[in-house]
Amino acid sequence: MFDALKNLKDKDALKNLKEKAEQVAGTHGDKISDGLEKVGEFVDGKTRGKHSDKIDTAVDKAQDLVGKLGDKDDKDAEDAKGTKDEKKS
Repeated sequence: MFDALKNLKDKDALKNLKEKAEQVAGTHGDKISDGLEKVGEFVDGKTRGKHSDKIDTAVDKAQDLVGKLGDKDDKDAEDAKGTKDEKKS
């Protein structure tokens, strides 16, 4: 997966990386979201609450992005299944 980062100019590599991110978010989105929450709490503790609002906003935005990526993967999987079903008919 990280080999794709070496060739960011390669459009196929970027597309593959995006698809992999969507797939991981779709499969493990809840775990990623929980991890983001824990990281936010950790950082908030280390900063002694001085930046709680900014940390909460960043965590919320990251969780939203993970959710959107996961939704895209779910939709793509449904579209692919529909295409396979149409071919069988």
